[in-house]
Amino acid sequence: MERLDADACGTRMKGLQGDWVLDAAAGTLTRSFAFKGFAKPVQLANLVAWHAEKIGHHPDICLGWGYVRVTWTTHDAGGLTGADFAAAEGLDRLLA
Repeated sequence: MERLDADACGTRMKGLQGDWVLDAAAGTLTRSFAFKGFAKPVQLANLVAWHAEKIGHHPDICLGWGYVRVTWTTHDAGGLTGADFAAAEGLDRLLA
């Protein structure tokens, strides 16, 4: 897959839920979630992992007490591709 340029990433951002953040270099797409406690972050991380396995594209997942952070990028392309945006869109649908 080819890396998307910043303009294409900006256009694709319009199709995502508003909490996604595109980094300044248009290389990663991140969404953070806040909770009280630890069980809900673990449950969300498991849902993200299930989704990633289903689509065959895997994000970085960071979790701890009260938070989860999901970051998509395509390492082989050196940044964001259509697969990253499709994965984020799919996660948005799961969480809707």
